[in-house]
Amino acid sequence: MADGTLTVAAIGDIHVGETSAHPYRDLFQEIAGRADVLALCGDLTNHGKPREAEVLAEDLRAIGIPVVAVFGNHDHECGHVEEVQRILEQAGVRFLDGSPLEIRGVGFAGVKGFGGGFGNLMLDSFGEPVIKQFVHEAVGEAMRLESALRQLETERVFVVLHYAPIAATVEGEPREIFPFLGSSRLAETIDRFETVRAVAHGHAHHGTYRGETLRGTPVYNVAQTIPKEGGRPYALIEL
Repeated sequence: MADGTLTVAAIGDIHVGETSAHPYRDLFQEIAGRADVLALCGDLTNHGKPREAEVLAEDLRAIGIPVVAVFGNHDHECGHVEEVQRILEQAGVRFLDGSPLEIRGVGFAGVKGFGGGFGNLMLDSFGEPVIKQFVHEAVGEAMRLESALRQLETERVFVVLHYAPIAATVEGEPREIFPFLGSSRLAETIDRFETVRAVAHGHAHHGTYRGETLRGTPVYNVAQTIPKEGGRPYALIEL
């Protein structure tokens, strides 16, 4: 960090498998030399298996910079989220998941997020109970994000998500699956806080790198497969 600037390296959808051998050790060492904080934007593992978390933890232990994270949908697949979290926390990862933290004067808030669609095409809580449950999940994630943001008193805040808060950064994916890639409810929450300087998410592997909320807050799709500046698989975002 120079002149009060904090550099965040953000990457999502690394999908670590249980048979991998140090898949990200070299990349994390590179990041440690270029950034002050690493933000992992969900889908840390392929199937949410404890062994996958152990493989990732091995590569993270020596990174030497703070690591913050949220889970993605893949991390929930096998129902071992709590054990996966415990393993990664032992390697120094700080999970946001509605619990904010401050690093060198910058606040970090994050949740996994959920689907539901964007703008006037957002799914409404109407009809069958299963539809209402789906919308309730999306609203609940937005409320947890709002609660985390309200707890921060820093002048600069970085938001970490898995699901997208805007449609612009999922452009490139089939439009039929947009409702499953994110929700404008997240952006509505973000835009209530002037302190939010940037947002990073993943999930949309074929989306678009950069967009912004209605209020103009920059949003970055940092899924590993998205082309980024300099050809890196991660984004470098300065706050």
